[in-house]
Amino acid sequence: MGTIEAVSRSSEHTFTKPGVEEIRLLEGLGVADDAHQGVTVKHRSRVRRDPTAPNLRQVHLIHAELHDELRVLGYEVAPGAVGENVTTRGVDLLALPTGTRLHLGPSAVVEVTGLRNPCLQLDGFRRGLMKAVLDRDAEGKLVRKAGVMGVVLVGGVVRPGDAIKVELPEEPHRGLEPV
Repeated sequence: MGTIEAVSRSSEHTFTKPGVEEIRLLEGLGVADDAHQGVTVKHRSRVRRDPTAPNLRQVHLIHAELHDELRVLGYEVAPGAVGENVTTRGVDLLALPTGTRLHLGPSAVVEVTGLRNPCLQLDGFRRGLMKAVLDRDAEGKLVRKAGVMGVVLVGGVVRPGDAIKVELPEEPHRGLEPV
């Protein structure tokens, strides 16, 4: 079990999303009143490639432990600052398999679709931040630490302090890939 530390949204395509008291997740669409809400892709770079592609990035979740790690490196990054909708604590988001269902608060369910692929906008926010959210594992494989993306399976209101319950998919598990 984990908890939700913060929730954020922006109706415009801004890098940072301001924190709010609650967000409403809409089944099959994403976060109500958020620029990335929709059945098809809303991220500008993806719209340019194929505006009819399914939106696998309806909800962006980042673990607060990343903020803690970045703070030690000299980066002050508050919840929502790098575009996430939900800031979590106590759930190893990056270790979850594709298809994991996150039960957020009393009713909402988000299915994890993959990793957020960090972009150069991070360096525009804080110089060197892009490098700070990338790492290499023991085998030299690139590790993306900028959170995970998901789609809303069941809507509901989500607030800071709400519990997070993790429901793993049936095995065999598939590791997360960028979406």
